[in-house]
Amino acid sequence: MGQDEEDALTTAVAVQEVPRRIVENMKKVIVGKDRAVEQTVIALLCNGHALIEDVPGVGKTMLARSLAKSAGCTFKRIQFTPDLLPTDVTGVSVYNQRTGTFEFRPGPIMAQVVLADEINRATPKTQSALLEAMEERQVTVEGVTHTLPRPFMVLATQNPIEYEGTFPLPEAQLDRFLLRITLGYPSFEEEIAIIERQVQVHPIETIGPVTDPEEIVRAQEAVKGVYVDALIKRYIVSLVEATRKSPEVSLGASPRASLTLFRAAQALAFIRGRDYVLPDDVKELAQPALSHRIIVAPQARMRGLDGRKVVEDILEQVPVPGVRGMA
Repeated sequence: MGQDEEDALTTAVAVQEVPRRIVENMKKVIVGKDRAVEQTVIALLCNGHALIEDVPGVGKTMLARSLAKSAGCTFKRIQFTPDLLPTDVTGVSVYNQRTGTFEFRPGPIMAQVVLADEINRATPKTQSALLEAMEERQVTVEGVTHTLPRPFMVLATQNPIEYEGTFPLPEAQLDRFLLRITLGYPSFEEEIAIIERQVQVHPIETIGPVTDPEEIVRAQEAVKGVYVDALIKRYIVSLVEATRKSPEVSLGASPRASLTLFRAAQALAFIRGRDYVLPDDVKELAQPALSHRIIVAPQARMRGLDGRKVVEDILEQVPVPGVRGMA
């Protein structure tokens, strides 16, 4: 093996370790929510965004902050309220009397990791200010386009049980989120561990970066090289297609959902040290990748069904493919 090949192998191994280092560092802050931590890192590796939906006080903000600190990325938090304006998110051009020109004052969206806290409390007009940033990785203010930094990720939170004073996210915006992540309450022992960890200082204050933005960008490119068998691709599309044919669904998942599930499965395999995707990777990520992208029919909602239950039923109905060519 030549020196160039050895250097390439060393670089590949180092890149493979990046997501695992981030996950382990975040676990020092987030107790007992390994799957949620992993899914957050998956969204980062896929150059995507995540919607964190859960009740107050379970660690949604800490999840975002620990990701940003572990990744060595710049972090900004936007508290969404009904009076928040689009320019409060994107930034504004201000006239400089001394120079006689307009200067762009960047908004918090110009950070690498952006926490959009209680996103459903802002008006649709302000919510739409995020659409261009999330999809195009740029913002346009007064006709001038400003490119966002790399990596760029939006972590949005919302409370699923409080509806007064909120504006439901439109389907077009929900579709921009790679995954919908839920944390849930900790177990009895986990809650004791949370108390004990915060006796003197919050763990978020003690962790530091374990990588940097340049390594993350390299890891994002490496994820694209994870092998996905043709049978697994068909399995992914079959799951998405089943959401469109289900009698419980009035609007099924879009083709973007197939690509999302494909990329997320690659990232999960990458985190777990594999260079190929298993059907179990797809099954594990089907709910967080698809459930927020479908609209449940009114009669199904009256029976208590939601997107997660619909996807769960589809996973039971669609046969898992035989696996070949991955030995």
